[in-house]
Order: sequence, then structure tokens, then C-alpha cells
Amino acid sequence: MKSGKFVPVADTSQLTSGVAERYASSLFELALEQGAVDSVTADLDRFQAMLDESADLKRFVASPVFSAEDQLKAIVAISEKAGISGFFANFLKVVARNRRLFALPGMIKAFRIIAANHRGEISAEVTSAHALSQAQETELKVALKSVTGKDVTIAVTVDPSILGGLIVKVGSRQIDTSLRTKLSTLKLALKEVG
Repeated sequence: MKSGKFVPVADTSQLTSGVAERYASSLFELALEQGAVDSVTADLDRFQAMLDESADLKRFVASPVFSAEDQLKAIVAISEKAGISGFFANFLKVVARNRRLFALPGMIKAFRIIAANHRGEISAEVTSAHALSQAQETELKVALKSVTGKDVTIAVTVDPSILGGLIVKVGSRQIDTSLRTKLSTLKLALKEVG
């Protein structure tokens, strides 16, 4: 209990967030110092794409079952196969050695936010039912720029369960035009009527 409030024991979201931000900040500072922010960002995007495409890789990263040695060997093999080298490959090794792979998705997200802030941009997280075309991404960036007044970088996650539409998060604001949410709202409205 903290100050009279009951805190669940299994709530590790703040721990993960803090770990992710510290690691991402360190990676960004090192990459900035060495003039390698663009190459690290490209490697980071490549690794994120691999995570998005492979349920097995997602489970591996999140699983506490594997030893640090096994995680390190696997990460080295995955990095080499994907052509990831330099700072980000070394970063992945450090993360695996320190048994922090579970926080890797948060580290990637935090790095993107730090890099966008450094460039004077804001970042938006977009969830779509299907991959967006380059034209759709450009149109979305223009629309978000007109609302925020700043250049916007977007990180798109594909989630077929939203059925259609988009969920856009910019800072603490969220715009949910997903078909799943609209159907849930309609379902609730129909329950109230009946």
C-alpha cells in the first residue's frame, strides 16, 4: 500500500516505461554523439518490422524463460540475418545481456519520440486495420500538421482487429475512428434502448 492506495503487485508498466526511456535515451545520446541517428533509426525500423511480422519473435522478446546467454545468441543471429549492425546491433546485445528484451518495444517507441523531439517534430502512433500506402501516410501527416502546427512523424501499427478506420495518438490525445469502437458504441446504445 502506498499512501492508503492499494497497488497491484504485478503492475510493471511503470518499471518497463522507466527502463525503456533510460535505454532509449542512452542509445539516442550515443548515436547523436557519433552522427549515427539516421542509421540507428533505419535499423530500429527494420527490427520493429520484424517484430510486427513475427509472433515468434514477439514471444521470444517478451519471454522471461530464456537465459541471458540464449537471448544474446538469438539476438546476434537475428541482427546478422537482418543486416543490423553498428550501434543498434551493439545496443541489442547489451539489452539481451542485461535481460531487458521485454522492454525492447518500449525502447523503440521511446527512441522515436526522443528523435522526433530533437528534430522539432512530434510523433504520432497510428493503428490501422491494414498497412497504409505512402500516399495515405503523407495525407495523414498533412492532416496532423494542420491540427498540431508541427511536422509529425508517424509510427504505424497494423491491427486487423480494429476492422477499419484509424486510431491516432498524439501526445495525450487520442482520436479513435475505428470500426470496432463504432460498433461497440452502437451495441451499447442499442442495449440502452432495449
